[in-house]
Amino acid sequence: MAISRFFVLQLSVMGSLLLVALAAAGMIQWPWALGPILLVVIGLRDLQQTHHSIQRNYPIIGHLRFMLEFIGPEIRQYFIESDTEAAPFSRQQRAIVYQRSKNVLDKRPFGTQFDPYAVGFEWINHSIAPAKVAEPADFRVRIGGDRAQPYDASVFNISAMSFGALSGNAIQSLNRGAKLGGFAHDTGEGSISVHHREHGGDLIWEIGSGYFGCRTANGRFDPERFAAQATHPQVRMIEVKLSQGAKPGHGGVLPGPKVTAEIAEARGVPIWTDCISPASHREFSTPIQLLEFIARLRELSGDKPTGFKLAIGHPWEWFAIAKAMQETGITPDFIVVDGKEGGTGAAPVEFMDHVGMPMRDGLRLVHNTLLGLDLRGRVRIGAAGRMITAFDIAGTMALGADWCNAARGFMFAVGCIQAQHCHTGACPTGVATQDPIRQRALVVTDKAQRVYNFHHNTVEALAELVAAAGLDHPGRLRAQHIMRRVSPTEISSLADLYPTMPHGALLAGDPPIEVFRRYWPEARADRFG
Repeated sequence: MAISRFFVLQLSVMGSLLLVALAAAGMIQWPWALGPILLVVIGLRDLQQTHHSIQRNYPIIGHLRFMLEFIGPEIRQYFIESDTEAAPFSRQQRAIVYQRSKNVLDKRPFGTQFDPYAVGFEWINHSIAPAKVAEPADFRVRIGGDRAQPYDASVFNISAMSFGALSGNAIQSLNRGAKLGGFAHDTGEGSISVHHREHGGDLIWEIGSGYFGCRTANGRFDPERFAAQATHPQVRMIEVKLSQGAKPGHGGVLPGPKVTAEIAEARGVPIWTDCISPASHREFSTPIQLLEFIARLRELSGDKPTGFKLAIGHPWEWFAIAKAMQETGITPDFIVVDGKEGGTGAAPVEFMDHVGMPMRDGLRLVHNTLLGLDLRGRVRIGAAGRMITAFDIAGTMALGADWCNAARGFMFAVGCIQAQHCHTGACPTGVATQDPIRQRALVVTDKAQRVYNFHHNTVEALAELVAAAGLDHPGRLRAQHIMRRVSPTEISSLADLYPTMPHGALLAGDPPIEVFRRYWPEARADRFG
């Protein structure tokens, strides 16, 4: 692969040497040698510049991509962006990330590119008396207020992406950007690597079913190894991963050839050996045991905020966890609801397309359950699932989230172009590869600044959006603020489409929402099924 990437540069070097020799011998005129020499100069410059990963990995020929960007949006979208899994997402939202991460003006002429009369179109109603635009730095939420070490999180943070799936340079860029902007970086289940430690950004340590970074030789949970890392000041919260939106109910395997020495050290597994994430945890098998495990992790971490992440599947299984909270009195400090919209480079297409509940539906179910049990004030809710724009964040917070996480947007910020070679190790921008030559193209200082810019500019846009609605904080958004067209002639608020559970209604035994009337009675705290 390296030869093919540098083929044009190599050909230019050989061509220029040949033509210089011919010119020196008087067989051709000197100007004929200038073309190849100019290409060599361009290629060498490409290898040394730090702003474009594509050109560092593909000298000379990498310019073709950027030439297309200047032709026009239609050509650019056709050649670069339309041949993807989700073309509309790529064309419109990816452009926003690139503009904001590069501090490029993200305004555009000629109005909306969406049809406001199309079924499904959404908007936020504005106020005749807009509020003063707040400082984006004030958009924070306290998690674990009763803990010894609570965390004031940004309303917008980096979602779970593991070292191993991403390169070391990509992880460093994300974490350095999080440090610059004062927001959180979720480690993913691949544990904490030296790349997470390099720049000191706030970490949410995700503990998956493989217990990477805190496991025994046979794959069980190791409390001593966990405590040694969890008590580090850089780790701000602990998150137990029950399931992932893009592949809920499905384990994972990092093939042995990809388990490098760095990955093996971070995860606590043998080098060059298949690294397996089971589909379910071995440390608990009932809802009560799950909560007891969370309480144990909280104690071992020095009383840091501890919670879990899940994609909602069977409603009665989530209800069983909620009933276990009632019976034990143990509540997580937070719950992150992951939607099936989430991305991954390692799942069967059937799982990505047809397994799991979409984020909004799962979020509303969790929010309503906690309201019904009068626990909403004790448990914070995060949400993840294809969030890019400030409006995505606003709509999610209006349905009950306290904060939002994004993975794909921050991947775009560090240079991902959705080449969809994540599983091959041949990522052209150095984002999703362990090839040291390829990831060299990703310059940490440059991409970290873009991560910071994307976060800052998006939260700033959220501040303007919230102010236009007459509010001073996104936490005051409610479902009635967001409207959706449900037919060519009808609109509804999200409050109409997603009913709200009255406080304490589940305790009173009279839930007004059908899913609770149907499944709540059969849920049990001592079993999931």
